[in-house]
Amino acid sequence: MDTFEFRPVAYIRNDLPTKFGVPRQSNVAPSLISTVEFTKEFADEACIKGIEGFDWIWLIWVFSEFYQKEWTPTVRPPRTGGNARYGVFATRAPHRPNPIGMSCVRLLEVRKEKGKVSLVVQGADMMNGTPILDIKPYIKYAESHPDAKSGFVDEHHFESLKVVYDEAALKVLSAEQKSALLEILKSDPRPQYQDDPERIYGFYYAGFDVKFRVSEDTVFITELLKQ
Repeated sequence: MDTFEFRPVAYIRNDLPTKFGVPRQSNVAPSLISTVEFTKEFADEACIKGIEGFDWIWLIWVFSEFYQKEWTPTVRPPRTGGNARYGVFATRAPHRPNPIGMSCVRLLEVRKEKGKVSLVVQGADMMNGTPILDIKPYIKYAESHPDAKSGFVDEHHFESLKVVYDEAALKVLSAEQKSALLEILKSDPRPQYQDDPERIYGFYYAGFDVKFRVSEDTVFITELLKQ
């Protein structure tokens, strides 16, 4: 069997330190801002010459916190309710023969400081510290297919949840951080097989432990605790 060695070219830096709470797909939380920090070997302006001309880029990355040597040919996508099984290659599930993900994100800014570079992107679905294997430009004539079918995904339309919160409690967040947090909660970060309206869930975001519960179509933020 052929084997291949890869090394990260960069790492993601953002306000999501753990996997719970990370958006399930890119651009589910478009207000979430991340920085792509290149490793020393690739922190060279020459490596990204011309990238500022693209609005969107592809990030190829590693499910570093989801890795497991065992995998199964079928998986249970959470958006189908967690019961129906589909082939692993017909889904974007993290448990795969090779733990590789890809995300299309909006490129907001190219930063160049003292000969080193980083990219500011919008809508990434990765936790802080995720290793990035490669970066490629998004090209609309080859990759835009607005009329394409999406298989079983089309059969499970998801409605965003409403979020109820104390406005004063969220003043500790910047406007940008607040928008991203609300987008994450609207997309319902819970496992789909859990539906206890009294259960309190939590995830870490921007230095806070965000506590919430979900009842029917509404998310209630119960606490925002400083870590």
